Amino acid sequence: MGRHFDNSSFETTRNIASAAPPVSFIHKLTSSESFRAFFKEGMALVEESAAYLDGAGREESRRLRRPVALAYATESMRLTTRLMQVASWLLLQRAVNEGELTPVQAASEKHRVRLSRQGIACTQEMFDELPAALQRLTFKSMRLQERVMHFDQSIAAARAPEMANAPSVVASQVERLRMAFAS
Repeated sequence: MGRHFDNSSFETTRNIASAAPPVSFIHKLTSSESFRAFFKEGMALVEESAAYLDGAGREESRRLRRPVALAYATESMRLTTRLMQVASWLLLQRAVNEGELTPVQAASEKHRVRLSRQGIACTQEMFDELPAALQRLTFKSMRLQERVMHFDQSIAAARAPEMANAPSVVASQVERLRMAFAS
């Protein structure tokens, strides 16, 4: 009892499949509920870190011996910088998802968001003497930054073909100049 496939239905299916552009997984993911949860997680970490550094962290830093207090200042600045980079990226991506920016506009704004891996600036022994809350926030922010960088690389790879097909601003200006001098 074999199945019979008629060739016309196969051709129709193939034509429909070839006419529709492939669905980008990363574009679906960045506009999904998962991304909204990721956004909330990132912004909550920013708020939690700010509250700690302005409150309990300030008190804890006063009780540290001088070299450890210097390490605290360095690591808290790195934490703040890392989280500002993450927050900027999250806000930029949310603007794209909500239609406030096009992907091309976001790509041109992206140069302002510098995602770079930052390790711990002080020695491990010195880091171990820092308050546990600062250590925990530092590691959480580093993990969050790694996830953002992974998302960013995936988005850039997915958008590479559409960016390659986008009209060149320089080429359009050169063409306008050519047309102006030709007439």
